[in-house]
Amino acid sequence: MRMSTIAVDLAKTVFEVAIADGSGHVVRRHRLTRVQFERLLREEPAAHVVMEACGTAHFWGRTARAAGHQVSLLPAQYVRPFVRRQKTDRTDAAGLLDAARSHGLSAVPIKTIAQQELQALHRVREQWMTTRTARINTVRGLLREFGITIGAGARRAVVDAQRVLDECGSAIPGRMRGVLRQMVEEIRDLESKIEEVDQGLRSVADENPMAGRLMGIPGIGVMTATALLGSVADIHGFRRGRQFASWLGLTPREHSSAERRVLGGITKQGNVYLRCLLTHGARSVLLSAHRASAAKRQLSRLQQWALAVANRRGHNRAAIAVANKMARIVWAVWSRDTTFDARFAEQLAA
Repeated sequence: MRMSTIAVDLAKTVFEVAIADGSGHVVRRHRLTRVQFERLLREEPAAHVVMEACGTAHFWGRTARAAGHQVSLLPAQYVRPFVRRQKTDRTDAAGLLDAARSHGLSAVPIKTIAQQELQALHRVREQWMTTRTARINTVRGLLREFGITIGAGARRAVVDAQRVLDECGSAIPGRMRGVLRQMVEEIRDLESKIEEVDQGLRSVADENPMAGRLMGIPGIGVMTATALLGSVADIHGFRRGRQFASWLGLTPREHSSAERRVLGGITKQGNVYLRCLLTHGARSVLLSAHRASAAKRQLSRLQQWALAVANRRGHNRAAIAVANKMARIVWAVWSRDTTFDARFAEQLAA
């Protein structure tokens, strides 16, 4: 007998539930609160629970799995085409049932609590970094209105702003001086909070063996390694490195038909934060390669390839190409539980 399917349209307070039998016919519909939905998961016989991979989905996925159910989290952008006519909670649940019967959709692995904690730390840090940058730009702009310019860069800007505010003869009005002092104090407070999160991420990297292996890859440090561990629930869900790079949006956009194949720029789909970190790491790889070449030092195979691409296609395209290469190396190191050996790459290049 085929397992029944429970399709759940998640929400903050009210959940729409559609239960289908083994043949796919809807036999029951419920509109439940959070407490009622949790009770349904405990009381219902083992079934296939289907939800969109959206907010709170991983929590409810763990809850349903603990109750003995088989859980599938489907990407929301792939479920949308299955929703018929106008959007309602009822049609969303029906669309999930249709999507669950489509064998071409890959489910999103359920994250553990530790992975969600890591991801949350990165999101909080990113928000604080954005706020800090906004405050620095505001201070810089306000001082410029009074004919005062401060140095470039976040650290120098804060130091210069503090020095200007401490000077008695500066042209800043009295009330404005007090407000700017508060903004500088807010920037310093944000910096201390960011440093506290950074220390937590460094401790996670020190305790996690896979983070150490990922950090052995050129261009990957504590931030990128911990972000990967928090965002990628199961690296074995990707069959090869190109699929992982495609998930990150680092592969070319394709618009082809018959024998005509057209490749464009990268798709920029997937996790923007991870793609940004890998791109910054790729720029550091390119910079180190240029410096090593100028100093007549021996280049690794990756550095030689990066410089060849930069000479042929330009610096920016080379940075994206190196980020793509780094993503594939990450997949190989992580999925095979091995380490990146730069000395081996140097021997191949010799």
